[in-house]
Amino acid sequence: RARRDAAAAPPAASGRRRGGAATDYRGRRAGATRAPVSQRPRDIAMNRFLLRAAVAAAGLWLAAEWLDGLRFDDPVSLLMAALLLGVVNAVVRPLALLLTLPITVVTFGLFLLVVNGLMLALVALLLPGFHIDGFGDALLGALVVSTTGMLATAVIGPPLAPRPPPG
Repeated sequence: RARRDAAAAPPAASGRRRGGAATDYRGRRAGATRAPVSQRPRDIAMNRFLLRAAVAAAGLWLAAEWLDGLRFDDPVSLLMAALLLGVVNAVVRPLALLLTLPITVVTFGLFLLVVNGLMLALVALLLPGFHIDGFGDALLGALVVSTTGMLATAVIGPPLAPRPPPG
């Protein structure tokens, strides 16, 4: 009898079942609505990236004001440096941290300041309107930018962790 009742039940929207719930052709549950545009994870992540880039720009501006050996040709160079610093920190810095892990452990993490200075120097090397006179200025600039970022994290919260895929 249960077999006959299951056969008589109306099929799901696409005929597929996932996790016991009927889903449409996109894998969404039947009757589910999309999140508003302002609440989509991709949009939130992009907004947080841009907010962090603005915080990095503020830190770079402070470093340029306080240090004689760190300067920008114009405000556009400052904004481009902040965006490029975010990209370098997302792409190059993890590899640098992995390669320098032994010396970072031996120095109880103080070598991370050197890695941050190297990332700032790399941005200055890649961006024509951003100039750093020496590695000491890069270290001090990295300290200012890191402190600014740390204060911003205390106010706006940590970066978003990647979400696990659904299913």
